[in-house]
Amino acid sequence: MSGLAAPIRFRAWQVEALGKLEARVHSSFLAVATPGAGKTTFALAAIRRALVAREMRRCVVVVPTQHLKLQWALAAEQFDIHLDPEWTAADGALPSDVHGVAVTYQQVASNPEAIRRFVSQTFVVLDEIHHAADARSWGDGIRIAFDQAPLRLCLSGTPFRSDQSAIPFVRYVGEEAQADYEYGYGEALIDRKVVRPVFFPRINGRMEWNAPDGSSYSASFDDQLGRGLSGQRLRTALDLEGEWLPAVLSKAHHQVMHLRKADPTSAAMVIAMDQDHARGIAKILHERLGVRATVATSDDPDASKKIAEFREDSSPWIVAVRMVSEGVDIPRLRVGVYATNTITDLFFRQAVGRLVRVSGNARAQRAYMFIPDDPRLRNFAFGIAEQRRHSLRKPDAKEDDGEFRNEEEEDERESEGEDQLSLFSAIAAVPLDEKGQPLALRDVYEEPTPAADDEIPGLVGDEPPPPDPASAFELTSPELGGDLPTPEPMPDATAEMSPRSRKRKLRELNSARVRSLVHRTRLTHAKVNAELNGAVKIRRVTEATANQLEKRLEAADRWLKRIR
Repeated sequence: MSGLAAPIRFRAWQVEALGKLEARVHSSFLAVATPGAGKTTFALAAIRRALVAREMRRCVVVVPTQHLKLQWALAAEQFDIHLDPEWTAADGALPSDVHGVAVTYQQVASNPEAIRRFVSQTFVVLDEIHHAADARSWGDGIRIAFDQAPLRLCLSGTPFRSDQSAIPFVRYVGEEAQADYEYGYGEALIDRKVVRPVFFPRINGRMEWNAPDGSSYSASFDDQLGRGLSGQRLRTALDLEGEWLPAVLSKAHHQVMHLRKADPTSAAMVIAMDQDHARGIAKILHERLGVRATVATSDDPDASKKIAEFREDSSPWIVAVRMVSEGVDIPRLRVGVYATNTITDLFFRQAVGRLVRVSGNARAQRAYMFIPDDPRLRNFAFGIAEQRRHSLRKPDAKEDDGEFRNEEEEDERESEGEDQLSLFSAIAAVPLDEKGQPLALRDVYEEPTPAADDEIPGLVGDEPPPPDPASAFELTSPELGGDLPTPEPMPDATAEMSPRSRKRKLRELNSARVRSLVHRTRLTHAKVNAELNGAVKIRRVTEATANQLEKRLEAADRWLKRIR
């Protein structure tokens, strides 16, 4: 395969991180870069460099979700790297015309030995490595599958800790993971044209509910409550039958409609508590605001397709639980509603990360995450706002201590047992502004000014420092521009199609021919497949190269012609 058709623009941090990776001492390397900074581009550049230099023969990318497999495969095509996102352990060996595969952590955990067989000369990428702690089997699976790999590049969007058990291939000091390279949100803002500044409109409210023990409560987000009651208060605010959530959705909708006057593709997302909650939110958007939102939940087999379509179209709203909260690249998202009871700093930062990805003129873009004015979420938002302050203010600007700097962070998922939840009941939730007055739904946030600090925590009007002139440039180094080791190039006649798309089409055509042969010959599917596989000397279709699939198709056509 020839070199890259066009140079790829790299950011200064990516080039620096590539150098650090090249000079690594260990076979595992952890890179932590803020969402939207370009971790995927960095990793694919590293893969291509290793393949071009013949240091590696294959690559395996491990991701948390099915949708991210496709996203990585599409991104890899820009580097002329062919990743197969549809490979499974049941397929056996990898076809010789792919550079590697994209799999999920769950796939690896299900059969780590199947992948272990071909990692001796393989570049392994473990995307969002903190997910290896989601289930013990996931951590055990990647350890078994990849402990013999010569290079394991671990990626994460934010620093993380492991309170329960250590994640394989990650070094720790205490419970804190130690990154070999780190590029934070504040640094990205200083570099400019990397990420958007995000602001956090906080919505107060007056909530009333019955606790599982039968007690009745009424509280706003200003009232100090213990962990259990705080969770119940938040659930009450997020209840589909109350007025708090519809009001916040309305306010966020007016904000995104305001942004769409200048950029008609601007969009908004909602992070919901669960699948039923997501569908209920979509119903509110439709009935109250006349908007048909895309709903992407893991129980929908078409969810990945819906996310991909939403990324490319211009519709205004998408609702999800976790499928959009991490890793998904939709640069047109500029407004978010945090409507989940997941209360962890890591999840919050990953959700906010969906809004920071730059499209077009970064300097003119700002993003807004509407959040319940819960003290814990307020604390998380403050941490991000502080990074933004440091990057946007002039060096001599006076620091604002903030109203919740000293609040203790609680790293938890607010949830009750099913028996307890059945006894909990939300009664009412009324939205209030920061002064305790009824929330004005149609007000929108214009250009930020210092006077807006109370409405959006940490909002400042100072101009950013001058950009780093090396923050973005083209990299045309020979290690990226050289030839990739492709054992079997794709046929010239199909050059307009990507390798992944071409092979999918060929498999579909082969399946159609088999169905026709079964119908005409009255043979079983197994017999027809065996005959065609034998004609091109393959064991199974999933192991076939594109050329072998072409020849198999020709063999099927000859067979059909004989029996007509």
